[in-house]
Amino acid sequence: MKSIAHKALRPIAVFEAFKGLLALVVGYGMLSLLGKDADQFAEQLLQKMHLDPTSHYMQIFIRTMSEVTDTRLILGAVIATVYAAVRFTEAYGLWYERKWAEWFAAFSGGVYIPLELFELARHPTWIRFFTLMLNLVVVAYMVWLLADSKRRQVATLPPQES
Repeated sequence: MKSIAHKALRPIAVFEAFKGLLALVVGYGMLSLLGKDADQFAEQLLQKMHLDPTSHYMQIFIRTMSEVTDTRLILGAVIATVYAAVRFTEAYGLWYERKWAEWFAAFSGGVYIPLELFELARHPTWIRFFTLMLNLVVVAYMVWLLADSKRRQVATLPPQES
């Protein structure tokens, strides 16, 4: 039986599954734009959201959408689907307390930390700060679980005779 400390794996698993679900929604959204005028869609979206289409960032969004091709949309949808599959696999492993999932969660979370630090240093926002802190907590927790598991394993070994 796993220790009481593993109880936090389930909320992390749910969070990973949520990220997978969000990726599927984004992928589906990309596929729904196939054969459509993407920059016109972007302008309509901004109007519905009551955002100023003349602002700098909205102009970047509209310009980017005008350069979108069906091939890029399909590629984006494929990438989103693969990402979702990875997140769902990680969520499954964490939910069922698989050791490989703990390793994977520590690694996959740790990979983003340098990028998150860089982005936070360039453009500090509360969202970036919160994202970094959440990621650091999850990675630290996974590393702690792995180290604790190793300590328990070593403690249960019979003493060696000399």
